[in-house]
Amino acid sequence: MLRKLIAYSVCFFIFMGGAFSQNENGLVNWLTFKEAQEKNKVSAKPFLIDFYTDWCGWCKHMMRTTYSNPNLAAYINANFYPVKFNAETKDTVEYNGKVYKPLSKEPKTPHELTVKFLGNNLSYPSTIFVTNNFEFNLLSQGYLDDKKIEPILVFMVENAWRTTVFDEFNRHFNHTFYDTVFKKAPIKLTGIKDLEKANKKKPKKTIVLIGAEFSNTWKVMTKTTLADTSLGDYVNKTYNVVYFNAEMTDTLVFQNEKFFKTPISNYPLHTLALKLSNNRLTLPALCILDEKLTTIEVLNFYQSPEQIKPALIYFGSNAYKTKAWKDFISEYTQPKTKAKNKK
Repeated sequence: MLRKLIAYSVCFFIFMGGAFSQNENGLVNWLTFKEAQEKNKVSAKPFLIDFYTDWCGWCKHMMRTTYSNPNLAAYINANFYPVKFNAETKDTVEYNGKVYKPLSKEPKTPHELTVKFLGNNLSYPSTIFVTNNFEFNLLSQGYLDDKKIEPILVFMVENAWRTTVFDEFNRHFNHTFYDTVFKKAPIKLTGIKDLEKANKKKPKKTIVLIGAEFSNTWKVMTKTTLADTSLGDYVNKTYNVVYFNAEMTDTLVFQNEKFFKTPISNYPLHTLALKLSNNRLTLPALCILDEKLTTIEVLNFYQSPEQIKPALIYFGSNAYKTKAWKDFISEYTQPKTKAKNKK
């Protein structure tokens, strides 16, 4: 998984707005369904499928603007198999082992594959984002400018879809990169080099949030997840918090053992990241350590404040020692009885 994640996240991207090209296909290297699926068998990546029509003005505008942004197009070309599909084509198409045909010879009739993805809501442009194993689809309808498409690309590439819904992720993504005035709680951070000393002085459980500069979801988590106003006070009281960049070059001594940066799955990362994640490293990874700095849980991929709150309470309150997670979360999500029935 680590190798795949790094392959998807070639670098942290900064998008630029505006019209860059008059090319009707933009700067994206569009593929057919056949080409995309053949390539996916060799090297797995998510699909980006652009449903357009010849008469759709906004489809053409999206090609001239969004898909002509050189930074955005480069990110799509590196991390997706992009497919440009005429929603009214008369061609027969095979997708995920099934054959789809035109529904009519009449013009402006949607293709069978178009109906599969869009149903009765035939709005163009429509963009479908599909995971490489066809497990998860995300539909976005209408014109997508740079700001709207950025969080969707990250959501798919960095596997945030595994742990949260898009609307939740999108809100926190925009808080991180665009909204500079949103309210957040200040988190007391401890440096990784100072963790043992701080814990010896005042033993607490510890959260180590491991990431790297190329991980956009790590950036979102460091800015918004633990700093959420619903979590900040509890986190500061119950945990030491460490934001650990797994690309750091310093040699570290942790619990009398040396750790250093070295190639891991062909990418240079710090071996302490493997230690803290119990060799279950993805980026980002949120590791929860007990008072003796022993890892008791690793939560992989992006974690939103809404997602992580019950987990932090589960471990922070020591409920994990006496109660199974399924029992705890059942009680946590059930409304408490406000009062007994009157006799």
